[in-house]
Amino acid sequence: MLPSHYTKLTFPIWQFLSQPIFDPSFKVILQPSRFWRLHQVSLLERCLSKECASNDSRRD
Repeated sequence: MLPSHYTKLTFPIWQFLSQPIFDPSFKVILQPSRFWRLHQVSLLERCLSKECASNDSRRD
């Protein structure tokens, strides 16, 4: 059994299929492996940019 905090990352099929194909300002990615890699990078960037409250009680 997986821990409750574990998040399984699955392929974002809906985001892949709903790319704005005919929008000239958007670069469409048709290769699923490349889309998956860029999606993971984007997710990591969003996670790292979030503020996190520290539980550290050793502040001086």
